[in-house]
Amino acid sequence: MSGGRWRRGAEAHRAEAVAARDAAQEAFYELDSAQRELELAVAAVRAVGDGPAERRALAEYQDLKARINQVTVAYLDALDAVDLEAVELAAGAAAQARQRLEQARRELLAKQAELTGFLSRLQPLVQRAEQQLVRVAPAVEAARQALLGASGALDAARAAGLRADEPAARLAELGPELTRLNEGAARHGVADTLERAERVARLAAGIREEAAQLPERAREIDRRVASLRTRIEALATRATAVEPTLSELRRRFSAGCWQDLQHVPRQLAEAGRAADARLAEAGRARDEQRWADATAALGTVRALLETADGSVAAVAERLRRLDEAARDPQAEVQRARFALRDAQRLAMAGRQVPDPRHAGPLDAAVGRLDRAVEGLAAAGAHPDYWHFLTELDGVRQTAAEVVGLIRAGHGSP
Repeated sequence: MSGGRWRRGAEAHRAEAVAARDAAQEAFYELDSAQRELELAVAAVRAVGDGPAERRALAEYQDLKARINQVTVAYLDALDAVDLEAVELAAGAAAQARQRLEQARRELLAKQAELTGFLSRLQPLVQRAEQQLVRVAPAVEAARQALLGASGALDAARAAGLRADEPAARLAELGPELTRLNEGAARHGVADTLERAERVARLAAGIREEAAQLPERAREIDRRVASLRTRIEALATRATAVEPTLSELRRRFSAGCWQDLQHVPRQLAEAGRAADARLAEAGRARDEQRWADATAALGTVRALLETADGSVAAVAERLRRLDEAARDPQAEVQRARFALRDAQRLAMAGRQVPDPRHAGPLDAAVGRLDRAVEGLAAAGAHPDYWHFLTELDGVRQTAAEVVGLIRAGHGSP
C-alpha cells in the first residue's frame, strides 16, 4: 500500500474514532445531567424520612450509582487510551479506540436508561417528599421571624432601662437551634426540622411576650409598692385606735370579753415592722430587676396587712357587738330562736316525724340556747356577754348546717 493510501486510511479511522468519542462524550454529559437530577430527587426522599420504601429506594440508588461509576471509569479509560489528536496515529490504534468508545457509549446509554427507569419509579416518593418539604421553608422562616421579634422586644426593654437578663439568656440558648435550621432538612430531616422550627417559634414568641411585658411589669410593681406603702401608713393610723378601744372593753366588760384581744397591739406593731422590711426588700428587688423576688415580697406585705387589718377590725367589731348585747340581749336571743324555728319547720315539712339527723342537732341547739340565756341571767352585774354571743352564734350555725343538709337531700339549690 502506498504512503498516500495508508495515510488516507489512517485518517478515516481517526475520523471514525473521533466521531465515536464525540458520541460517547454526549452520552456521558447526558448521563451526568440525569444523575444530578436523580441526586436531587434522592436528597428530597432522604430528607423526608426513614421508612421501608425510602430505605429500599436509597439502597437501589446506591447500587445504581456504583454501576454508573464503573461505566464512567470505563468511559474515561477509553477516552484516555488513545490520543486521537496525535500526528502519527496508527489505523489499528484508531480502530481500537473507536471500538472502546462505542462500547463505552452503549454502556453509558444503558445506564442512562436504567437511571431514567429508576427515577420514574421514584416519583411517588419524590412527590410525597416535595409535599412535605414545601412545609419546611415557611416553618423555618416563621421561626426566624419569631427570633427577630424576640430580639426586637429585648432591645425595646433595654431601651426602657430594663436589663431583661433572663429572657436574653433564653434567647441566646436558641442560637444553636437557628444554626441547625439553617443547615436545612437535607441534613436533619423534614420531621426534625419542622419540630425544631415549631419549638423555636414557640419559645421565641414566649420570650418576645415576656420582654414586651417587662416595662408594664415594672410599672405594676411600682404601683403596688406605692399602694402598699399607703396601706402601711393607714394601718399605723388605724392602730392608734386599738388601745383606747381595748381600754373601754376592759373598763366596761368582764375579762372573758376581751382577754383574747390583748395581743393585738403587739401584733400590729410587729406586722407594721415586718411589712416595712418586706416592702423595702421588694423595692430593692425591683431596682435589681429580680421580678419574681419583688412579687413574692409584695405578696407577703399584702398578707401581713390583711391579717393586721382583720385584727383592727376585730377589736372594733367586738366592742360593737358587746354594746348591742348589753343594750338589748333579747334581740340576739330572738335572732337565734328565729333561725332555730325556721330550721325546725323545714325539718318537719312533709313529715310526721323529723329525721334524727336533723332533729338531734336542732334539739342540742335549743338546749345550748337555753343554757346561754340562763347563764347570762345568773351572771349578775358582770355577765360574760362574749360567751353569750359565741353560744348564740353556734346555735345559728347549727341551724344553718341543718338547713343546708335538708336542702341538699331534697336537691334544692
